[in-house]
Amino acid sequence: MKRLLILLVLFAASVPAKAETPVILVFGDSISAGYGLARVEQGWVTLLRTRLKDEDYGYLVINASVSGETTAGGLARLPRALDLHKPKIVILELGGNDGLRALPIAQMRANLVRMVDLASAAGAKVLLLGIRMPPNYGPEYTEQFRLCYSDLARDKKLPLVPFLLNDVAQSPDLMQADGIHPNEPGQPTLLANVWPSLKPLLRH
Repeated sequence: MKRLLILLVLFAASVPAKAETPVILVFGDSISAGYGLARVEQGWVTLLRTRLKDEDYGYLVINASVSGETTAGGLARLPRALDLHKPKIVILELGGNDGLRALPIAQMRANLVRMVDLASAAGAKVLLLGIRMPPNYGPEYTEQFRLCYSDLARDKKLPLVPFLLNDVAQSPDLMQADGIHPNEPGQPTLLANVWPSLKPLLRH
């Protein structure tokens, strides 16, 4: 019996531990939370889960997006989310609500920088998703808002999706009645905008 127990222990020690499934943390606002959709399963984040599964990428997607979230609110929530989920990749989609409230862009950038730094310190790669403001906010504000994302991506050497709603925001048939949130038919285009920048990060 003693010899059998020793053999079992040796066998167990020789079996490699099963690696934990790597996590992609989607950390955004209502656009990623699926606001206004009949079912959250219609959103681009769920479509991402399906694509990763269909293409045999072994990732678990956690959607920690909150409707109405600002960069300040995201910064307050991120440390716990990083500690809880320990993601390999963070998809950061925040800033739209800062812009809609015409909050100072300098503070928005500082919040985004801090979130990028926290995620990087936790060992995660960061994909930054950019948002644009409608022209009624004025050319100076909208241009500064756009540059916030491109400048941050350049300074931090991050992959960037310049405008998450590209080919969606300009098409009324892909937007909800509020003119802010994509509808169900617009969701596949959101994923199509994200995928080329995400795919290179999936190697692990």
